[in-house]
Amino acid sequence: MIALSLAEIAEIVGGQPHDIPDPEQRITGPVVIDSRAVEAGALFAAFQGERVDGHDYAERAVAAGAAAVLAARPVGVPAIVVDDVQVALGALARAVVARLGVDVVALTGSAGKTSTKDLIAQVLQRHAPTVFTPGSLNNEIGLPLTALRADADTRHLVLEMGARGIGHIRYLASLTPPRIGLVLNVGTAHIGEFGGREQIAEAKGELVESLPAADAGGVAVLNADDPLVRAMAARTEARTLLFGEADEAHVRAENVRLTEHGQPAFTLHTPTGCSDVTMRLYGEHHVSNALAAAAVAHELGMSVDEIALALSEAGALSRWRMEVTERPDGVTVVNDAYNANPESMRAALRALAAMGQAARARGGRTWAVLGHMAELGGAALAEHDAVGRLAVRLNVSKLVAVGGREASWLQLGAYNEGSWGEESVHVSDAQAAVDLLRSELRPGDVVLVKASRSAGLERVAAALLENTATASEGEVAGR
Repeated sequence: MIALSLAEIAEIVGGQPHDIPDPEQRITGPVVIDSRAVEAGALFAAFQGERVDGHDYAERAVAAGAAAVLAARPVGVPAIVVDDVQVALGALARAVVARLGVDVVALTGSAGKTSTKDLIAQVLQRHAPTVFTPGSLNNEIGLPLTALRADADTRHLVLEMGARGIGHIRYLASLTPPRIGLVLNVGTAHIGEFGGREQIAEAKGELVESLPAADAGGVAVLNADDPLVRAMAARTEARTLLFGEADEAHVRAENVRLTEHGQPAFTLHTPTGCSDVTMRLYGEHHVSNALAAAAVAHELGMSVDEIALALSEAGALSRWRMEVTERPDGVTVVNDAYNANPESMRAALRALAAMGQAARARGGRTWAVLGHMAELGGAALAEHDAVGRLAVRLNVSKLVAVGGREASWLQLGAYNEGSWGEESVHVSDAQAAVDLLRSELRPGDVVLVKASRSAGLERVAAALLENTATASEGEVAGR
Protein backbone atom coordinates (compact mmCIF):
# COMPACT_ATOMS: atom_id res chain seq x y z
CA MET A 1 0.00 0.00 0.00
CA ILE A 2 1.12 3.57 -0.49
CA ALA A 3 2.33 5.05 2.77
CA LEU A 4 -0.41 6.97 4.58
CA SER A 5 -0.41 8.54 8.03
CA LEU A 6 -2.89 7.36 10.63
CA ALA A 7 -4.44 10.83 10.53
CA GLU A 8 -4.95 10.53 6.76
CA ILE A 9 -6.50 7.09 7.13
CA ALA A 10 -8.83 8.28 9.87
CA GLU A 11 -10.03 11.09 7.63
CA ILE A 12 -10.54 8.76 4.66
CA VAL A 13 -12.59 6.21 6.62
CA GLY A 14 -14.38 8.69 8.87
CA GLY A 15 -12.88 7.13 12.00
CA GLN A 16 -11.81 8.35 15.42
CA PRO A 17 -8.20 7.86 16.61
CA HIS A 18 -7.84 6.07 19.96
CA ASP A 19 -4.63 5.55 21.93
CA ILE A 20 -2.54 6.87 19.03
CA PRO A 21 0.48 8.79 20.36
CA ASP A 22 1.56 10.06 16.92
CA PRO A 23 -1.18 10.65 14.33
CA GLU A 24 1.52 11.29 11.72
CA GLN A 25 2.90 7.76 12.04
CA ARG A 26 2.60 6.10 8.63
CA ILE A 27 1.30 2.74 7.61
CA THR A 28 4.14 1.30 5.56
CA GLY A 29 3.15 -2.37 5.55
CA PRO A 30 0.17 -4.33 4.25
CA VAL A 31 -3.42 -4.26 5.47
CA VAL A 32 -4.20 -7.67 6.99
CA ILE A 33 -7.11 -9.37 8.76
CA ASP A 34 -5.09 -12.21 10.30
CA SER A 35 -2.82 -11.27 13.19
CA ARG A 36 -0.43 -14.07 12.13
CA ALA A 37 0.19 -12.23 8.84
CA VAL A 38 1.21 -8.95 10.46
CA GLU A 39 4.40 -7.30 9.23
CA ALA A 40 6.18 -4.22 10.54
CA GLY A 41 4.14 -1.10 9.79
CA ALA A 42 0.96 -3.03 8.94
CA LEU A 43 -2.64 -2.02 9.56
CA PHE A 44 -4.62 -4.81 11.23
CA ALA A 45 -8.34 -4.77 10.37
CA ALA A 46 -10.31 -6.42 13.18
CA PHE A 47 -13.34 -8.28 11.89
CA GLN A 48 -15.85 -10.02 14.10
CA GLY A 49 -16.68 -13.42 12.60
CA GLU A 50 -19.04 -16.17 13.66
CA ARG A 51 -16.40 -17.94 15.77
CA VAL A 52 -13.50 -15.48 16.11
CA ASP A 53 -13.44 -11.78 16.97
CA GLY A 54 -10.44 -9.99 15.52
CA HIS A 55 -10.62 -7.37 18.27
CA ASP A 56 -9.39 -10.04 20.70
CA TYR A 57 -6.16 -10.21 18.69
CA ALA A 58 -5.51 -6.47 18.45
CA GLU A 59 -2.87 -6.40 21.18
CA ARG A 60 -1.11 -9.39 19.63
CA ALA A 61 -1.12 -7.69 16.21
CA VAL A 62 0.47 -4.50 17.55
CA ALA A 63 3.05 -6.50 19.48
CA ALA A 64 3.92 -8.25 16.18
CA GLY A 65 4.59 -4.91 14.49
CA ALA A 66 1.25 -3.48 13.37
CA ALA A 67 1.24 0.31 13.55
CA ALA A 68 -2.46 0.43 14.39
CA VAL A 69 -5.77 -1.42 14.29
CA LEU A 70 -8.87 -0.60 12.25
CA ALA A 71 -11.58 -1.50 14.74
CA ALA A 72 -15.23 -1.14 15.66
CA ARG A 73 -14.40 -0.28 19.30
CA PRO A 74 -11.40 0.86 21.35
CA VAL A 75 -9.00 -2.04 21.92
CA GLY A 76 -6.39 -0.62 24.29
CA VAL A 77 -3.74 -0.20 21.58
CA PRO A 78 -3.41 2.36 18.75
CA ALA A 79 -6.62 2.15 16.74
CA ILE A 80 -8.86 3.97 14.31
CA VAL A 81 -12.40 3.27 15.46
CA VAL A 82 -15.18 3.19 12.87
CA ASP A 83 -18.84 2.21 12.76
CA ASP A 84 -18.28 -0.63 10.29
CA VAL A 85 -14.86 -2.12 9.61
CA GLN A 86 -15.90 -3.61 6.26
CA VAL A 87 -17.23 -0.30 4.98
CA ALA A 88 -14.10 1.48 6.20
CA LEU A 89 -11.84 -1.06 4.48
CA GLY A 90 -13.71 -0.47 1.23
CA ALA A 91 -13.43 3.30 1.58
CA LEU A 92 -9.68 3.02 2.16
CA ALA A 93 -9.28 0.82 -0.94
CA ARG A 94 -11.30 3.25 -3.05
CA ALA A 95 -9.14 6.19 -1.95
CA VAL A 96 -5.85 4.39 -2.51
CA VAL A 97 -6.80 3.15 -6.00
CA ALA A 98 -7.96 6.65 -6.96
CA ARG A 99 -4.64 8.14 -5.87
CA LEU A 100 -2.60 5.55 -7.74
CA GLY A 101 -4.38 5.92 -11.08
CA VAL A 102 -3.66 2.29 -12.03
CA ASP A 103 -5.41 0.39 -14.84
CA VAL A 104 -8.04 -1.68 -13.03
CA VAL A 105 -9.09 -4.88 -14.77
CA ALA A 106 -12.11 -6.60 -13.19
CA LEU A 107 -13.49 -9.97 -14.20
CA THR A 108 -16.44 -12.13 -13.32
CA GLY A 109 -18.25 -15.20 -14.61
CA SER A 110 -19.89 -18.42 -13.47
CA ALA A 111 -16.86 -20.61 -14.10
CA GLY A 112 -13.16 -20.12 -14.71
CA LYS A 113 -12.74 -16.79 -12.89
CA THR A 114 -9.73 -17.75 -10.83
CA SER A 115 -7.93 -19.65 -13.60
CA THR A 116 -8.47 -16.75 -16.00
CA LYS A 117 -7.39 -14.19 -13.43
CA ASP A 118 -4.19 -16.15 -12.90
CA LEU A 119 -3.57 -16.23 -16.66
CA ILE A 120 -4.18 -12.49 -17.02
CA ALA A 121 -1.81 -11.78 -14.15
CA GLN A 122 0.99 -13.93 -15.57
CA VAL A 123 0.65 -12.34 -19.00
CA LEU A 124 0.49 -8.75 -17.72
CA GLN A 125 3.42 -9.24 -15.35
CA ARG A 126 5.60 -9.45 -18.44
CA HIS A 127 4.35 -6.02 -19.44
CA ALA A 128 4.42 -4.02 -16.20
CA PRO A 129 4.17 -4.44 -12.41
CA THR A 130 0.85 -6.17 -11.69
CA VAL A 131 -1.09 -6.84 -8.49
CA PHE A 132 -3.85 -9.45 -8.62
CA THR A 133 -6.35 -11.29 -6.45
CA PRO A 134 -4.69 -14.16 -4.55
CA GLY A 135 -6.67 -17.38 -4.81
CA SER A 136 -10.40 -16.65 -4.81
CA LEU A 137 -10.50 -13.67 -2.44
CA ASN A 138 -13.18 -12.01 -4.55
CA ASN A 139 -15.70 -10.69 -2.02
CA GLU A 140 -16.33 -7.52 -0.01
CA ILE A 141 -13.28 -8.17 2.17
CA GLY A 142 -10.89 -9.94 -0.19
CA LEU A 143 -11.21 -7.41 -3.00
CA PRO A 144 -10.22 -4.30 -0.98
CA LEU A 145 -7.41 -6.24 0.70
CA THR A 146 -6.04 -7.04 -2.77
CA ALA A 147 -6.44 -3.46 -3.98
CA LEU A 148 -4.55 -2.20 -0.93
CA ARG A 149 -1.51 -4.27 -1.96
CA ALA A 150 -0.99 -1.91 -4.90
CA ASP A 151 1.71 0.72 -4.55
CA ALA A 152 3.33 3.51 -6.53
CA ASP A 153 5.05 1.03 -8.88
CA THR A 154 1.85 -0.84 -9.76
CA ARG A 155 0.58 -0.40 -13.32
CA HIS A 156 -2.10 -3.08 -13.53
CA LEU A 157 -4.57 -4.17 -10.84
CA VAL A 158 -6.42 -7.39 -11.73
CA LEU A 159 -9.43 -8.10 -9.54
CA GLU A 160 -11.73 -11.12 -9.52
CA MET A 161 -15.33 -10.30 -8.54
CA GLY A 162 -17.75 -12.87 -7.19
CA ALA A 163 -21.47 -12.50 -6.57
CA ARG A 164 -23.95 -14.19 -4.27
CA GLY A 165 -26.83 -12.01 -5.40
CA ILE A 166 -27.98 -8.94 -7.27
CA GLY A 167 -26.03 -5.81 -6.36
CA HIS A 168 -22.86 -7.51 -5.13
CA ILE A 169 -20.73 -6.82 -8.22
CA ARG A 170 -22.08 -3.27 -8.46
CA TYR A 171 -20.83 -2.70 -4.90
CA LEU A 172 -17.41 -4.24 -5.58
CA ALA A 173 -17.02 -2.16 -8.73
CA SER A 174 -17.79 0.97 -6.73
CA LEU A 175 -14.83 0.22 -4.44
CA THR A 176 -12.29 -0.17 -7.26
CA PRO A 177 -13.85 1.30 -10.42
CA PRO A 178 -12.55 -0.73 -13.38
CA ARG A 179 -11.58 0.62 -16.77
CA ILE A 180 -11.65 -2.85 -18.32
CA GLY A 181 -14.43 -5.26 -17.39
CA LEU A 182 -14.33 -8.92 -18.47
CA VAL A 183 -17.32 -11.29 -18.32
CA LEU A 184 -16.42 -14.90 -19.02
CA ASN A 185 -19.71 -16.79 -19.05
CA VAL A 186 -23.13 -17.23 -17.50
CA GLY A 187 -23.64 -20.76 -16.22
CA THR A 188 -25.51 -22.55 -13.48
CA ALA A 189 -23.15 -22.03 -10.54
CA HIS A 190 -25.22 -20.77 -7.55
CA ILE A 191 -28.39 -21.10 -9.60
CA GLY A 192 -30.20 -22.20 -6.46
CA GLU A 193 -29.47 -18.82 -4.89
CA PHE A 194 -30.15 -16.69 -7.98
CA GLY A 195 -33.20 -18.56 -9.32
CA GLY A 196 -32.16 -18.86 -12.97
CA ARG A 197 -29.50 -18.08 -15.58
CA GLU A 198 -31.23 -14.82 -16.52
CA GLN A 199 -30.87 -13.62 -12.94
CA ILE A 200 -27.22 -14.69 -12.95
CA ALA A 201 -26.71 -12.71 -16.16
CA GLU A 202 -28.36 -9.70 -14.52
CA ALA A 203 -25.87 -9.89 -11.64
CA LYS A 204 -22.77 -10.49 -13.78
CA GLY A 205 -23.74 -7.67 -16.14
CA GLU A 206 -23.46 -5.15 -13.32
CA LEU A 207 -19.74 -5.17 -14.11
CA VAL A 208 -20.13 -3.74 -17.62
CA GLU A 209 -22.69 -1.23 -16.36
CA SER A 210 -20.01 0.08 -14.00
CA LEU A 211 -17.48 0.82 -16.75
CA PRO A 212 -16.70 4.33 -18.01
CA ALA A 213 -17.92 5.31 -21.47
CA ALA A 214 -15.86 4.51 -24.54
CA ASP A 215 -14.59 8.09 -24.87
CA ALA A 216 -13.28 7.83 -21.31
CA GLY A 217 -11.41 4.60 -22.05
CA GLY A 218 -13.96 2.04 -20.86
CA VAL A 219 -13.71 -1.42 -22.45
CA ALA A 220 -16.10 -4.35 -21.98
CA VAL A 221 -14.41 -7.66 -22.86
CA LEU A 222 -17.20 -10.13 -23.62
CA ASN A 223 -17.43 -13.79 -24.58
CA ALA A 224 -18.73 -13.95 -28.15
CA ASP A 225 -19.60 -17.64 -27.69
CA ASP A 226 -22.03 -17.08 -24.79
CA PRO A 227 -25.29 -15.39 -25.91
CA LEU A 228 -26.12 -14.11 -22.43
CA VAL A 229 -22.70 -12.49 -22.13
CA ARG A 230 -22.67 -11.12 -25.63
CA ALA A 231 -26.03 -9.44 -24.98
CA MET A 232 -24.40 -7.39 -22.22
CA ALA A 233 -22.96 -5.09 -24.90
CA ALA A 234 -26.32 -3.32 -24.82
CA ARG A 235 -25.91 -2.60 -21.09
CA THR A 236 -22.74 -0.54 -21.29
CA GLU A 237 -21.46 2.69 -22.81
CA ALA A 238 -17.96 1.21 -22.93
CA ARG A 239 -16.36 -0.04 -26.12
CA THR A 240 -16.91 -3.76 -26.67
CA LEU A 241 -14.10 -6.22 -27.41
CA LEU A 242 -15.25 -9.77 -28.20
CA PHE A 243 -13.26 -12.95 -27.60
CA GLY A 244 -14.08 -16.54 -28.48
CA GLU A 245 -14.09 -18.99 -31.36
CA ALA A 246 -16.85 -17.17 -33.26
CA ASP A 247 -15.76 -15.64 -36.57
CA GLU A 248 -16.74 -12.14 -35.46
CA ALA A 249 -14.65 -12.28 -32.26
CA HIS A 250 -11.88 -9.69 -32.23
CA VAL A 251 -9.64 -12.11 -30.34
CA ARG A 252 -10.23 -15.70 -31.40
CA ALA A 253 -8.74 -19.18 -31.62
CA GLU A 254 -8.34 -21.32 -34.70
CA ASN A 255 -7.05 -24.87 -35.16
CA VAL A 256 -7.89 -25.77 -31.56
CA ARG A 257 -6.55 -29.17 -30.54
CA LEU A 258 -5.24 -31.08 -27.52
CA THR A 259 -1.79 -32.57 -27.16
CA GLU A 260 -1.51 -36.25 -26.28
CA HIS A 261 -1.37 -35.20 -22.62
CA GLY A 262 -4.56 -33.13 -22.81
CA GLN A 263 -2.97 -29.68 -23.04
CA PRO A 264 -4.65 -27.20 -25.42
CA ALA A 265 -2.91 -25.78 -28.47
CA PHE A 266 -4.29 -23.24 -30.94
CA THR A 267 -3.52 -20.30 -33.18
CA LEU A 268 -4.25 -17.01 -31.46
CA HIS A 269 -5.67 -14.25 -33.65
CA THR A 270 -5.80 -10.63 -32.47
CA PRO A 271 -6.41 -7.38 -34.38
CA THR A 272 -2.62 -7.01 -34.69
CA GLY A 273 -1.76 -10.50 -35.97
CA CYS A 274 -1.60 -14.17 -35.06
CA SER A 275 0.73 -16.51 -33.17
CA ASP A 276 0.71 -20.13 -31.97
CA VAL A 277 0.02 -21.13 -28.37
CA THR A 278 0.60 -24.47 -26.60
CA MET A 279 -0.48 -24.28 -22.98
CA ARG A 280 0.92 -25.99 -19.89
CA LEU A 281 -2.57 -26.20 -18.40
CA TYR A 282 -4.89 -29.16 -18.97
CA GLY A 283 -8.26 -29.22 -20.71
CA GLU A 284 -9.81 -27.56 -23.75
CA HIS A 285 -11.84 -25.23 -21.50
CA HIS A 286 -8.65 -23.23 -20.94
CA VAL A 287 -8.78 -22.03 -24.55
CA SER A 288 -11.63 -19.67 -23.69
CA ASN A 289 -9.80 -18.54 -20.54
CA ALA A 290 -6.66 -17.89 -22.59
CA LEU A 291 -8.57 -15.87 -25.19
CA ALA A 292 -10.05 -13.73 -22.43
CA ALA A 293 -6.58 -13.09 -21.03
CA ALA A 294 -5.26 -12.34 -24.53
CA ALA A 295 -8.04 -9.82 -25.14
CA VAL A 296 -7.17 -7.94 -21.95
CA ALA A 297 -3.45 -8.02 -22.74
CA HIS A 298 -4.09 -6.80 -26.29
CA GLU A 299 -6.13 -3.91 -24.94
CA LEU A 300 -3.26 -2.98 -22.63
CA GLY A 301 -0.78 -2.80 -25.48
CA MET A 302 0.98 -6.17 -25.62
CA SER A 303 1.92 -7.67 -28.99
CA VAL A 304 0.42 -10.95 -30.15
CA ASP A 305 3.80 -12.69 -29.94
CA GLU A 306 4.33 -11.48 -26.37
CA ILE A 307 0.86 -12.67 -25.41
CA ALA A 308 1.27 -16.09 -27.07
CA LEU A 309 4.61 -16.70 -25.36
CA ALA A 310 3.23 -15.70 -21.97
CA LEU A 311 0.18 -17.95 -22.38
CA SER A 312 2.39 -20.87 -23.43
CA GLU A 313 4.54 -20.50 -20.32
CA ALA A 314 1.77 -19.75 -17.78
CA GLY A 315 1.02 -22.30 -15.07
CA ALA A 316 -1.63 -22.84 -12.42
CA LEU A 317 -1.13 -20.39 -9.56
CA SER A 318 -4.08 -21.31 -7.33
CA ARG A 319 -4.30 -24.57 -5.40
CA TRP A 320 -6.49 -27.55 -6.26
CA ARG A 321 -7.39 -26.40 -9.77
CA MET A 322 -6.36 -29.08 -12.26
CA GLU A 323 -3.12 -29.70 -10.35
CA VAL A 324 -1.51 -32.60 -12.18
CA THR A 325 0.98 -34.80 -10.31
CA GLU A 326 2.52 -38.02 -11.55
CA ARG A 327 3.43 -40.36 -8.73
CA PRO A 328 6.67 -42.37 -8.85
CA ASP A 329 4.63 -45.50 -9.57
CA GLY A 330 3.13 -43.95 -12.74
CA VAL A 331 -0.32 -43.04 -11.37
CA THR A 332 -1.34 -39.48 -12.30
CA VAL A 333 -3.53 -37.52 -9.86
CA VAL A 334 -5.50 -34.51 -11.11
CA ASN A 335 -6.57 -32.47 -8.09
CA ASP A 336 -9.42 -30.15 -9.13
CA ALA A 337 -11.13 -30.31 -5.76
CA TYR A 338 -11.35 -26.60 -4.95
CA ASN A 339 -14.91 -26.22 -6.22
CA ALA A 340 -17.39 -27.50 -8.78
CA ASN A 341 -20.46 -26.58 -10.79
CA PRO A 342 -22.03 -28.31 -13.79
CA GLU A 343 -19.94 -26.39 -16.33
CA SER A 344 -16.62 -26.97 -14.58
CA MET A 345 -17.51 -30.63 -13.95
CA ARG A 346 -18.10 -31.19 -17.65
CA ALA A 347 -14.88 -29.38 -18.55
CA ALA A 348 -12.86 -31.44 -16.07
CA LEU A 349 -14.34 -34.71 -17.34
CA ARG A 350 -13.49 -33.80 -20.92
CA ALA A 351 -9.95 -32.97 -19.83
CA LEU A 352 -9.74 -36.36 -18.10
CA ALA A 353 -11.01 -38.08 -21.25
CA ALA A 354 -8.31 -36.34 -23.32
CA MET A 355 -5.61 -37.36 -20.85
CA GLY A 356 -7.03 -40.88 -20.93
CA GLN A 357 -6.01 -41.34 -24.55
CA ALA A 358 -2.35 -41.30 -23.54
CA ALA A 359 -3.11 -43.34 -20.42
CA ARG A 360 -4.74 -46.16 -22.39
CA ALA A 361 -1.75 -46.30 -24.72
CA ARG A 362 0.35 -47.35 -21.72
CA GLY A 363 -2.28 -49.68 -20.27
CA GLY A 364 -3.82 -47.21 -17.85
CA ARG A 365 -7.40 -46.33 -16.99
CA THR A 366 -9.26 -43.12 -16.09
CA TRP A 367 -10.99 -42.60 -12.76
CA ALA A 368 -13.40 -39.76 -11.93
CA VAL A 369 -13.70 -39.33 -8.17
CA LEU A 370 -16.58 -36.87 -7.85
CA GLY A 371 -18.59 -35.36 -5.02
CA HIS A 372 -21.65 -33.16 -4.90
CA MET A 373 -22.14 -29.78 -6.58
CA ALA A 374 -23.62 -27.30 -4.11
CA GLU A 375 -26.18 -24.49 -4.49
CA LEU A 376 -28.07 -25.92 -7.48
CA GLY A 377 -31.51 -25.74 -5.90
CA GLY A 378 -34.21 -27.53 -7.84
CA ALA A 379 -31.78 -28.34 -10.65
CA ALA A 380 -29.59 -30.52 -8.42
CA LEU A 381 -31.01 -33.93 -9.36
CA ALA A 382 -30.94 -33.31 -13.12
CA GLU A 383 -27.45 -31.78 -13.08
CA HIS A 384 -25.89 -34.57 -10.99
CA ASP A 385 -27.58 -37.20 -13.14
CA ALA A 386 -26.26 -35.51 -16.30
CA VAL A 387 -22.68 -35.42 -15.01
CA GLY A 388 -22.83 -39.11 -14.14
CA ARG A 389 -24.10 -39.92 -17.63
CA LEU A 390 -21.41 -37.77 -19.25
CA ALA A 391 -18.67 -39.69 -17.45
CA VAL A 392 -19.87 -42.88 -19.15
CA ARG A 393 -20.30 -41.22 -22.56
CA LEU A 394 -16.71 -39.96 -22.37
CA ASN A 395 -15.55 -43.52 -21.72
CA VAL A 396 -14.20 -42.78 -18.25
CA SER A 397 -13.16 -46.17 -16.91
CA LYS A 398 -14.73 -45.76 -13.49
CA LEU A 399 -16.78 -43.14 -11.66
CA VAL A 400 -16.41 -43.10 -7.88
CA ALA A 401 -19.24 -40.98 -6.44
CA VAL A 402 -18.38 -39.83 -2.92
CA GLY A 403 -20.83 -38.65 -0.28
CA GLY A 404 -24.55 -38.51 0.36
CA ARG A 405 -27.70 -38.01 -1.67
CA GLU A 406 -26.31 -35.82 -4.43
CA ALA A 407 -23.38 -38.20 -4.94
CA SER A 408 -25.84 -41.08 -5.27
CA TRP A 409 -27.48 -39.16 -8.12
CA LEU A 410 -24.10 -39.00 -9.87
CA GLN A 411 -23.72 -42.74 -9.56
CA LEU A 412 -27.30 -43.41 -10.62
CA GLY A 413 -26.85 -41.36 -13.78
CA ALA A 414 -23.74 -43.34 -14.68
CA TYR A 415 -25.45 -46.64 -13.82
CA ASN A 416 -28.44 -45.87 -16.03
CA GLU A 417 -26.22 -44.71 -18.90
CA GLY A 418 -23.80 -47.64 -18.70
CA SER A 419 -24.23 -51.02 -20.30
CA TRP A 420 -24.06 -53.11 -17.11
CA GLY A 421 -23.50 -50.50 -14.37
CA GLU A 422 -19.89 -51.56 -13.90
CA GLU A 423 -18.64 -48.06 -14.75
CA SER A 424 -19.63 -46.57 -11.38
CA VAL A 425 -19.64 -47.08 -7.64
CA HIS A 426 -20.99 -45.03 -4.73
CA VAL A 427 -19.00 -44.74 -1.51
CA SER A 428 -19.94 -43.00 1.72
CA ASP A 429 -17.03 -40.65 2.34
CA ALA A 430 -13.50 -39.58 1.41
CA GLN A 431 -11.80 -42.32 3.42
CA ALA A 432 -13.86 -45.00 1.70
CA ALA A 433 -12.82 -43.53 -1.66
CA VAL A 434 -9.16 -43.57 -0.62
CA ASP A 435 -9.39 -47.18 0.52
CA LEU A 436 -10.98 -48.21 -2.78
CA LEU A 437 -8.43 -46.38 -4.90
CA ARG A 438 -5.44 -47.63 -2.96
CA SER A 439 -6.57 -51.19 -3.51
CA GLU A 440 -7.33 -50.84 -7.24
CA LEU A 441 -5.06 -48.20 -8.80
CA ARG A 442 -2.26 -49.42 -11.04
CA PRO A 443 0.58 -47.75 -12.96
CA GLY A 444 -0.63 -45.65 -15.88
CA ASP A 445 -3.99 -44.77 -14.31
CA VAL A 446 -5.20 -41.15 -14.26
CA VAL A 447 -7.41 -40.04 -11.34
CA LEU A 448 -9.51 -36.85 -11.38
CA VAL A 449 -10.75 -35.60 -8.00
CA LYS A 450 -13.45 -32.90 -8.11
CA ALA A 451 -16.39 -31.62 -6.04
CA SER A 452 -17.75 -28.51 -4.43
CA ARG A 453 -15.48 -27.12 -1.72
CA SER A 454 -17.81 -28.29 1.04
CA ALA A 455 -17.25 -31.93 0.06
CA GLY A 456 -13.61 -31.75 1.13
CA LEU A 457 -12.36 -34.12 -1.56
CA GLU A 458 -8.94 -32.48 -1.55
CA ARG A 459 -8.33 -35.02 1.26
CA VAL A 460 -8.63 -37.81 -1.29
CA ALA A 461 -6.02 -36.22 -3.54
CA ALA A 462 -3.75 -35.53 -0.56
CA ALA A 463 -3.99 -39.14 0.60
CA LEU A 464 -3.16 -40.44 -2.87
CA LEU A 465 -0.10 -38.18 -2.99
CA GLU A 466 1.28 -38.93 0.46
CA ASN A 467 5.05 -39.44 0.37
CA THR A 468 5.11 -38.34 -3.28
CA ALA A 469 8.32 -36.52 -4.17
CA THR A 470 7.27 -35.27 -7.63
CA ALA A 471 5.83 -31.73 -7.57
CA SER A 472 2.61 -30.90 -9.39
CA GLU A 473 2.34 -28.47 -12.31
CA GLY A 474 0.47 -26.07 -10.07
CA GLU A 475 3.02 -26.23 -7.26
CA VAL A 476 5.93 -25.66 -9.64
CA ALA A 477 4.24 -22.71 -11.35
CA GLY A 478 3.26 -21.10 -8.06
CA ARG A 479 6.73 -20.96 -6.52
